[in-house]
Amino acid sequence: MGSEQVRSLPNLLFVLTDDQAKWAVGAYGNSDIHTPNMDRLAREGMRFNFAMTCPVCSPSRGMILSGLYPHQIGLDDYIGDEEEGIDPKVPLLSEVLKQAGYVTALLGKWHLGHKRPEHHPIRRGFDVFVGSRGGGFANKDPKLEVGEKVQQFSGFAIDVLTEYALQFMHQNKDKPFALFFHTREPHMPYLPVPEEAMKPYEGKKLKVPKVEDVPEERLQEEHRAYYSAITAIDIALGRLLDELEALGIADDTIVVFMGDNGYMIGQHGLETKGNAWKIVPQGGTIIGTKILGDPKLRRPNMFDLSIMVPLIIRWRGVVSPNSVCDELVISTDLMPTFIDILKEFGCNVPNNLRLEGQSLLPLLRGEKVAWRDAAFLLYDMHHGAVARMRMVRTKEWKLVLHLEEGGQHELYDLLNDPEEERNLYGEPSAKAVQEELTKRLRQWQKEVGDPMA
Repeated sequence: MGSEQVRSLPNLLFVLTDDQAKWAVGAYGNSDIHTPNMDRLAREGMRFNFAMTCPVCSPSRGMILSGLYPHQIGLDDYIGDEEEGIDPKVPLLSEVLKQAGYVTALLGKWHLGHKRPEHHPIRRGFDVFVGSRGGGFANKDPKLEVGEKVQQFSGFAIDVLTEYALQFMHQNKDKPFALFFHTREPHMPYLPVPEEAMKPYEGKKLKVPKVEDVPEERLQEEHRAYYSAITAIDIALGRLLDELEALGIADDTIVVFMGDNGYMIGQHGLETKGNAWKIVPQGGTIIGTKILGDPKLRRPNMFDLSIMVPLIIRWRGVVSPNSVCDELVISTDLMPTFIDILKEFGCNVPNNLRLEGQSLLPLLRGEKVAWRDAAFLLYDMHHGAVARMRMVRTKEWKLVLHLEEGGQHELYDLLNDPEEERNLYGEPSAKAVQEELTKRLRQWQKEVGDPMA
């Protein structure tokens, strides 16, 4: 491939946040949260209304980078102290981009393996790595790996990583780069964050769920902290977008903004995501070991709040400004999308890649194409409680089969019950739908080699 062809490739800025729900962005209808730069991206690009991913971080991040489902890449739950990691034999987006001539960087959270050398980001297609291989790091004064050496930093982690991002873009402005900026925010603990990020919420009364026996002020406090962490990301995003303009490469850069999984703060009486726990009246805003250690207080789930994420893509000259996509999109769709883009620019990409997703490129161009009418997900939880969940979701219905011992299946009429409050599984009125969705879900399990099929 000639250098001229390499230079014509679009850059990629992929911003992936940690535990930011779809509902926690102004562009998705939240008037309480201050996210001017995320909203600006939505005005300048395409907002996806039905973007879904696994409801916890490691499997969802693996889906994004591989185009495969969690069981196909060796991940079922988030990675704790285990030596497991994403299957080294599975090609990752970072490796494909590097092979195509990109300079690649990962700044922030990896969480796809941290104990074995073969799981290190530097060995998985990233030229530059500054961040943490584990599940998180301190909001302030973090210890971060630079390459493969741990260093102590002072200041807020979000600012440290933003400076590295600005430096990387400046150094590589004349060649195609792929910058993965993976924040640790707004993951618990939400605070501390820079004071500027907290200011929009000072003295502000927010809309919060009503939870029996839980003081409203506790939920107010948690939402203020969670929103402040998201605003800290938004400030960083603004700096990155401004730098693209200043360097004159904004028109040649695809910007992807995405959350790794959804989130709850009081909705359904729960806290966090697919491995949620029930909010207990005592305990304030601190997670007690009693809550984390008692499986009876956990609520494994595939609620939309846990699987729906913000996904916004800006690509000037290709994506129409202020456009909205209402198709059912899954995080496995990102890898085939970038494979398609590389092919269009004449790059050699690996042949015979197994990919479970569909390329978003026709949707980004506003073309009318045949698209999936049902989305499928699975999540095998083993931290905190045991669950074996398999889900099929259409625009109208959702079925969740709990294949663990004693599991209670769930069926929701999303048109009439979008909050998923009335489980219709086993109801005579929903029998036909239940049977049809069960059949489709069981068939999908076989197609993807699900060990629970």
